[in-house]
Amino acid sequence: MISIVGLVFLFIAVFGGYVMAEGKMEPIIEAAPHEMFTIGGAAAAAMLVGNSMDVVKGVGSGIGMAFAGPRYHKQEHMEVMFLVVKLFKVLKSEGAVALEAHIENPEASAIFSEYPKLLKDHELISMICDTVRLLVTSNVAPKIEAVEDALNLAIKTHHHNAVKPAEALAGMAGALPALGIVACVLGVVKTMGAIDQPPAVLGALIGGALVGTFLGVFLAYGIVEPLSTRIKQVVDEEGEIYNNAKFMLLGHLQGFQVPLIIEMARAAINHHSKPTFAEVFDGLRGK
Repeated sequence: MISIVGLVFLFIAVFGGYVMAEGKMEPIIEAAPHEMFTIGGAAAAAMLVGNSMDVVKGVGSGIGMAFAGPRYHKQEHMEVMFLVVKLFKVLKSEGAVALEAHIENPEASAIFSEYPKLLKDHELISMICDTVRLLVTSNVAPKIEAVEDALNLAIKTHHHNAVKPAEALAGMAGALPALGIVACVLGVVKTMGAIDQPPAVLGALIGGALVGTFLGVFLAYGIVEPLSTRIKQVVDEEGEIYNNAKFMLLGHLQGFQVPLIIEMARAAINHHSKPTFAEVFDGLRGK
């Protein structure tokens, strides 16, 4: 919502200030469709050249993410804690064989099905299941350092892939001013072809050409770059749930007491989404 408010204020500030200075919108409105076709088309083509189709598709979903905000909040962070605690409780009380059915097919698991939103995040669920599987399938307890390295690598890989749409948009933002100049130069070429026309006609043609430069800069620094920044912020915030799961898993693997494990996991969460210790501990009762 705040992103939408920002965009509305952006247009009011730029075009409202222009109108207040007695600028006429007609030249901009008349030239904008052609200039936008050139600039937007070139920018989209450059994105296709420089990125895979998965990244291009991710840009579309990333823009939606920028407006919708992070998927995970306090409730989802608590659910990760509850899920890991419950898995290790089954391991302790019923043994590895009972737990194996849950981690090998989480979609059919009664434990995982209690957390449908988390279950949709296949990478998060895979990270949890793969780590717990080490206990189920290993004859010797895995070294904590090796498990931590594997978790860090999994989180790093996930973040690297998740942030690619933001990087693609940032690249587009860097190209837009130059593409605006391209559109402007083409407008100047068109103007030179009509050099024999009266000043009024030439003025309109030059004004239309300059709209290209304006749109390139406006789109780059007013819309596209801020969107890329916002997408990265959302990706970073959503990634906290992976660190939450990591500390929950490592704490249980090291045999720490549950209160200490909770504090380790809470330390990985930003203050907006961080549940209190009491909320987590109360939620664990009966689980």
